[in-house]
Amino acid sequence: MKLTNEVLTCIHERRSTRRFTEEQISPEQLDAVLDAAVWAPSGGNNQSWLFTAIQRKDALVKLNEIVCEAFRHWVPDDDYPGKAAAKELTQRAGFNFYYNAPTLIVASNKPNYENAMADCALALENIFLAAQSLGLGSCYINQLYWLRDDPEVRGYLFELGVPREHVIRSAAAVGFIAAPSPAPARKEGTVKIVR
Repeated sequence: MKLTNEVLTCIHERRSTRRFTEEQISPEQLDAVLDAAVWAPSGGNNQSWLFTAIQRKDALVKLNEIVCEAFRHWVPDDDYPGKAAAKELTQRAGFNFYYNAPTLIVASNKPNYENAMADCALALENIFLAAQSLGLGSCYINQLYWLRDDPEVRGYLFELGVPREHVIRSAAAVGFIAAPSPAPARKEGTVKIVR
């Protein structure tokens, strides 16, 4: 018998949204997803993260332009296929790294803190589940992390309120769903139980 409840249903129904409407989420919805983020667990209960929510359309458009330009000279530091694909896609007209979502939440954390990425990822998962529970779409955005040391990207994020000393860890695109994403199949053999 498979157990189910509201939380488990939310987990199963959440998808990565890559087509958003232009409608901005409400201040109450933004407050709710940000509140969910700060209630995530963190290593040693440090809570050293910062979540910078960008909703100004002109700021998002400019950030996209800076990101696309940064990818022109960026060299991937490993062979993760998504990095090469992103670099190629950014050179196409109309590319938008945050899928034109009306809200982008940038997660940053203090440097030299080994748990920073895990803490921010846990918080973003809370954002994704909160968004799903509110009828919103969301998507994990890697590009700002990959470009975390690019001076132009960092300079503009500093202008938008991300502390200069913080390291960009990840981001979340959030908004109303324009087109639902299908459920991808789950791979076999990814769970092992030792009893």
